[in-house]
Amino acid sequence: MTINNTNPSKEEFTLEDVQEEQSELFEHHRFVSDKGQGLLRIDKYLVSRVENASRTKFQSAAEAGNILVNGKVVKSNYKVKPCDVITVVLPHPPRDIELIPQDIPINVMYEDDHVMIVNKNPGMVVHPGVGNYSGTLVNAVAYHLKDLPLFASGELRPGLVHRIDKDTSGILVIAKNELALNKLASQFFNRTTERKYIALVWGDMPEDEGTITGNIGRNPRDRKQMFVFADGTDGKHAVTHYKVLERLGYVNLVECKLETGRTHQIRVHFKFIGHPIFNDELYGGNEILKGTTFTKYKQFVQNCFKILPRQALHAKSLAFTHPDTGKWMEFDSELPTDMAQAIEKWRNYIVNRSIEEVEV
Repeated sequence: MTINNTNPSKEEFTLEDVQEEQSELFEHHRFVSDKGQGLLRIDKYLVSRVENASRTKFQSAAEAGNILVNGKVVKSNYKVKPCDVITVVLPHPPRDIELIPQDIPINVMYEDDHVMIVNKNPGMVVHPGVGNYSGTLVNAVAYHLKDLPLFASGELRPGLVHRIDKDTSGILVIAKNELALNKLASQFFNRTTERKYIALVWGDMPEDEGTITGNIGRNPRDRKQMFVFADGTDGKHAVTHYKVLERLGYVNLVECKLETGRTHQIRVHFKFIGHPIFNDELYGGNEILKGTTFTKYKQFVQNCFKILPRQALHAKSLAFTHPDTGKWMEFDSELPTDMAQAIEKWRNYIVNRSIEEVEV
C-alpha cells in the first residue's frame, strides 16, 4: 500500500538530523582513490579519511567482511591502488560526549561471550544524547559490562547497532566485543535480521495484511517529527509490512515487520495511512480518533490512556545470525504489563459495548 501525500517546503537539515534518520547505529562510507594513489594498506588509507576512527577499528571491520574494494571483500593488509572504489561499514558514529557507567537494573534475556539480549522497559532512553546524558540503557550496559575492553574504550555507544524509541518497549541486541559489533552491524546494514513489533493502532484496517512504502525524513515543519515524502524525492527508502492480529472495534492489534530501519518508522508510516498508533502523542494518536458519541466511550478511552501513558508499540522479537557460531538465533518477549492491560480492556469493551452507541 502506497498513499500519496503533500510534500512540505524544503529547508536545510543539520548533520545531527541526518545521523538521526536511521534507527540502526552504523555509518556507511564510500571513497574512490586518486589516479595517482600509491600502494598503501587499506587500514592506513581509511584512518586518514574517516574522523575519530582508529586503525584497529578498520582491522576489525575488515575481519568482519565490512570493507569492500571494487565490490569484493578485502583484508586489512590489502594495498589500495589507483581508482579503487572502497566501501566500508562501521558499527557506530564518533564519540561526542563522555559515557558514564551507571548501576541501573536492566532485563537481560540472554547473554554469552559475544552478545547480550535486553528487553528494554518503556520510558528508558537507549543511548546518551542532548538532554539525556545519564540514565540510559547504554549507561546501564556500560556498567554491566565494564570489565570488557569494548566497554572501556570510551565509545559513546559501545556494543550498540540499533535502537528503539524511549517510550517503545522491547528487544535489543548488544555486542560484547569489536568483532561481534562489526558482524552485527553488517547484518543490520544488509537487512538480514528479522524484527517484529506489536502495535495497537487507531481504526479498523481495511485489509488483513499489507505493506506501507514511503520515504522517511525529518519533517521540515516540525523537527521533532519524521515525515513520509511520498513522491520519493526526499528522505530515505522505508518499507513496513503489517498483519492484523485482532480487530477490536475502533482499534486494531497489528504485527509489524521492518524491512528497513528508519527513526520512528512504524509510528510515522501508520500515521501516513491514517491509522496512528494508540496514544502516540507525537503523531496524533493521543486523541480520540475513532469511536462513538457515547460519553462512557470517551471516558473508557481516557482510562486506557492512563493505563498506557505512551505509544502502544513493543519490539516483540528479534532474529539474527550469531556473530561467532553462525547459528540463527531467535528471541521473543511478552508484551509489557501496561500494553497487555490496555489491550485486554479493549477486548472487554468490544464484548460488552452498548447497542445504544452511535458511531461517528
